[in-house]
Amino acid sequence: MAEGKKVRFSYEKLNMLCMDAFQKFGFNEKKARIITDVLLTADLYGIQSHGMQRMVRYYKGIQKGTMKVDAEPEVVFETPISAVVDGHNGMGQLNGHFAMDLAIKKAKEVGVGIVTVRNSNHYGIAGYYAKMAAKENMLGFSCTNSEAIMVPTYASKAMIGSNPQAWCVPADPYDFLFDASTTVVTRGKLEMYNKLGKKLPNGWALDKDGQPTNNAGEVLSNIVGHVGGGIMPLGGNTEELGSHKGYGNGMVAEIFSSILSQGLTSDLVMKDGKAGTCHGFMAINLASFGDPEAIKKHFSEYLQALRDAPKAAGQDRIYTHGEKEMAAIKDRKENGIPVIDKTMTEVYDLCQYLDLDFTKYFGDYVPPKADNMFTGNY
Repeated sequence: MAEGKKVRFSYEKLNMLCMDAFQKFGFNEKKARIITDVLLTADLYGIQSHGMQRMVRYYKGIQKGTMKVDAEPEVVFETPISAVVDGHNGMGQLNGHFAMDLAIKKAKEVGVGIVTVRNSNHYGIAGYYAKMAAKENMLGFSCTNSEAIMVPTYASKAMIGSNPQAWCVPADPYDFLFDASTTVVTRGKLEMYNKLGKKLPNGWALDKDGQPTNNAGEVLSNIVGHVGGGIMPLGGNTEELGSHKGYGNGMVAEIFSSILSQGLTSDLVMKDGKAGTCHGFMAINLASFGDPEAIKKHFSEYLQALRDAPKAAGQDRIYTHGEKEMAAIKDRKENGIPVIDKTMTEVYDLCQYLDLDFTKYFGDYVPPKADNMFTGNY
């Protein structure tokens, strides 16, 4: 099999694998289901960098003690419309689900709920939590900080995380769902390129001196070592194409996550053996502005007008945010979820270490052989 090839497996098989693995990690069935749902939703959306390929990284975090299996989120400050949650270094998906659920409950009671979380971990795709609110006929917002990977405009050292923001608003025939990092790409995308041994495209990353580079491995190493360089903000590394806008939007996510929660800012995340990631969540009840169905209908009509707008030369379709994710779900439910074969090598090694039968999930599929077989260092 060619290096970097993608193979497809059914959602059901990957769901079974993740459920079994996370319970082997020490989570009960309910918690394993939440974590699995967040990861596989990313894979169904086509966001492989935040899907099941994260399992090994999470297991490393548990082994190192940065992720606590037995942690429970705790509300440490609360008003009728807001709350601050201490995640006690637990899994980001569990803290995120708890916090957005609390925001939704507040929005049902008083029209809006805003909840921030400190002392957490990587929580997956921001859009998952915004979508939770939309399912309750609300406008949903979610953001997170992360280990510093964004180099501010005209700087040479990463000081801000990928700091994604996600918004989801109910609409027909599918919800408006906007989920994007405030960096040109996420760290997970660099990890995918590094696995495949591919050069980074121009305009993605900077070396330790703040100069453009195409070397994914070097950039990842510099991020981990905190020696300088990282990923460019949306807009690149100069103001001509709007670098300051990506930089500013990253700061907005920082405010809603680490500043309001009084947690660790991105430049302090993942240091001294602690993750300290922070998140922000908001749910706004559409009923606060009138008839929810009328608002939904009004928005749906505008989205359709956007799709029907005149097309640029050579283009035959205009997408609205959330459309491609729905198309990806349909494809992956019918044809399987694509996974990079090198990720499958990691999964095979992890199954060996956890005493899980790899063939139970993947039959006679044989992944590429690892250069260094799994020895428990994950």
